Amino acid sequence: MQPKPDKSACAVCGKLASAPHKPFCSQGCRDRDLLQWLGEGYRIPMSAEEPEGGPDGALDIGWRPPL
Repeated sequence: MQPKPDKSACAVCGKLASAPHKPFCSQGCRDRDLLQWLGEGYRIPMSAEEPEGGPDGALDIGWRPPL
């Protein structure tokens, strides 16, 4: 049986999380995590069964230009 991860550990560096920055230990780790999201460092994997776009590969955004 594997030990459960410590829920009070910083999500970035693993140090003890502090209350004002939870789940992070400091403002620096909060900022690093935000930069990962903004820089597309974190990605949600797609399964091979999900098509990327329509038949021509274009994503359907629900908007069509006027004819």
